[in-house]
Amino acid sequence: MKNEANITGPKDRKRKRSVRILWYTFYLLIGLFVLLIAMVNFGMLGYMPSMAELENPSSAISSEVLAADGTMVGRYYVQDRSTCKHSEISDNIYNALLATEDARFYEHSGIDAYGTLAIPIYLALHKKRGSSTITQQLAKNLFPRKNENVFTIPFIKLKEWVMAVKLERNLTKDEIITLYLNTVPFSDNVYGIRNASLTFFNKTPDKVTVDEAAVLIGMLKGNTLYNPRRNPRLATERRNTVIEQMNKYDYLSNDSVAILTKLPIKLDYRKLDYHEGMAPYFRQVLELQVKDICKDLKKPDGSNYDIYKDGLKIYTTIDIRMQHYAEEAVDEHMAELQKEFISQGSYRDGSVWQKHQDILMQGIKQSDRYQMLKDEDMSEADIMKEFAKPIKMRVFGWNRSKYKDTVMSPIDSIKYMKLFLQAGFLVMDPFTGEVKAWVGGIDHTFFQFDHVNINTKRQVGSTIKPMLYCLAVDNGFSPCGILSTAPQDFPEYMKHPYDAGGSKKGDVTMQTAIALSLNNAALYLEKQVGINAFVDFVHKCGITSNIDKVPAAALGVADISLYEMLGAYSMFPSGGIHTDPFFITKIEDKNGMLLKTFTPQQKEIINPTTAYKMVLLMQGVIDHGTGVRMRTRYNIKGDIAGKTGTTNRQADAWFIGYTPQLIAGAWVGCDDRTFRFGSQALGQGSAAALPIWAYFMRRVNADRTLNIKTDAKFKMPDGFSNCESTEVPSTGGIPSTGNPDEEEPGPPPSNDWEQP
Repeated sequence: MKNEANITGPKDRKRKRSVRILWYTFYLLIGLFVLLIAMVNFGMLGYMPSMAELENPSSAISSEVLAADGTMVGRYYVQDRSTCKHSEISDNIYNALLATEDARFYEHSGIDAYGTLAIPIYLALHKKRGSSTITQQLAKNLFPRKNENVFTIPFIKLKEWVMAVKLERNLTKDEIITLYLNTVPFSDNVYGIRNASLTFFNKTPDKVTVDEAAVLIGMLKGNTLYNPRRNPRLATERRNTVIEQMNKYDYLSNDSVAILTKLPIKLDYRKLDYHEGMAPYFRQVLELQVKDICKDLKKPDGSNYDIYKDGLKIYTTIDIRMQHYAEEAVDEHMAELQKEFISQGSYRDGSVWQKHQDILMQGIKQSDRYQMLKDEDMSEADIMKEFAKPIKMRVFGWNRSKYKDTVMSPIDSIKYMKLFLQAGFLVMDPFTGEVKAWVGGIDHTFFQFDHVNINTKRQVGSTIKPMLYCLAVDNGFSPCGILSTAPQDFPEYMKHPYDAGGSKKGDVTMQTAIALSLNNAALYLEKQVGINAFVDFVHKCGITSNIDKVPAAALGVADISLYEMLGAYSMFPSGGIHTDPFFITKIEDKNGMLLKTFTPQQKEIINPTTAYKMVLLMQGVIDHGTGVRMRTRYNIKGDIAGKTGTTNRQADAWFIGYTPQLIAGAWVGCDDRTFRFGSQALGQGSAAALPIWAYFMRRVNADRTLNIKTDAKFKMPDGFSNCESTEVPSTGGIPSTGNPDEEEPGPPPSNDWEQP
């Protein structure tokens, strides 16, 4: 026995030593792992976000632009992301996500042990299998991986495990899955389930059907590969896989699967980007204003709100239906008017450019292509050779898609694009100032310049005359009084009598003078009230643009914005109260807390009697004056008052009109004033601008939901009498020596013009 002990003893001791070493190693590894986890947790191996950061991720959330009825019309973002609550997401989405991504979500505590331990088996079988739980994926989404490689991936994975456990300990399962759906990326650079639902199906997440939910969740496996817009076949296959998974985990019956997998994917795609979507020009102006407002809005931490990151909700006055009708009206008229414009001889054959090479060269040098070639140190001669080479390009076109793919040289494309007529159209409530519709141009993709903006100014022509007549009426002149249409003397300003047109009409009443827009009558009236007094009154009416105090001021030679003009006109239908246009009602933060509200800015300019007299005078423009085609050609019913305007040689066409409930203004012209209609018949305000107003109002009147009544009447003040004031005496007729065109304001020839 002793010999046996001597023989077996050393072996036993070696085995025991090996076992002890093995256990020591095991405990050491466990200790090192725990130490490693602790180091990861406390941020010793790289940044570890706090629980507060995990619960309230600082991911950039897009700000939303909402119309008056709550409809979203646009977003401002770095990433197109928005959030919603758990109750605002359909169970169909939750079921599809759980069945596809994490069937044991409600059973594990952030890390799925079964799934993790199964990885080696799947690897041995050469099968791919994801082991990340929804919680781990959330951690990854909240804090994306950086500097990922074969050496760092184990530490990154550990970090995500720690974050997942933290999330599970501090948030409920419902909070985790909701936070995940609010941060996950979908196709087309859309983030969050709310934006994805709105973008691909034009509905909020609570209204998503089973098959739609399967499409959305299917995208998560590959945003580009399973994009239903670009790859409908693959997206359908992936959708069906999700549906089958839902059946596997008892979210759907076999019969439902058989029906749903046969359905085609029906998208209602509404990606709201910078150019596309409704009211792009308005959103462009709104963006700048909100950025300016944010300079005075402080977050709890003292920093300023960011329109692109802080998920603001911007409530506007835009009426989604009126905006749609306004855009349609501009498209309808401008498409037809462009045909007339480009059919003019020198425009049609291109000979117009022989006289305007300077404008062409300016367009070339302002182009991105020219700047790019210049940056490459290419010579001027070589640049021009490049500009002469035909290439494939996309240009604007008046067709359904509003573009056409063609082959032309860059020089020809500049010639082509410069000869498009542009338009601006603005609609507002004259009593509150609320902007209802804003169309700044014919197409935002190709022409970003906004023609409604307060900083966009053009000669207003005869649309300034109502303010002249208003000043006269407010100072006792009678609408039934007599005005001279003879050329007028302004010895302080010019050598000869100023004949701006209309003298063949002889002496006329004020009603006739404004209805026919007789220029000499306006000069006569301006002489009675005084040039300085008139310009001062225009500024009192809310016009901030510079106006030279010269005789031609009464004929609209000043450059003023459409935005300002509508504000000035608001005093007529509102009984003398000027109301500034405004388009933001309130701004909230991402949690719905009110940050700022906006109210109408109003002041009394004239009394109700003067305002109503002006309404009657301007109704004459529509009923038997320069705007009569509103009735005869477009058959628009109801009380309407307004004024047409045309500038020198038809460079600008205007019409501003109002009803008892709405006021709207239209401007039409080329961005470069050199290009214009050669015919007054086509280029005057009544032909080039008024139709937009008519087409818009025709649509508005047909929509009973808008509650715009064609039988509404302008309100007459109590005890009103139109022609009791002292009449304006006539100065007699001086023979006419000028052009009698009513809509041709412009200054006199330069050799007659002398400013003191």
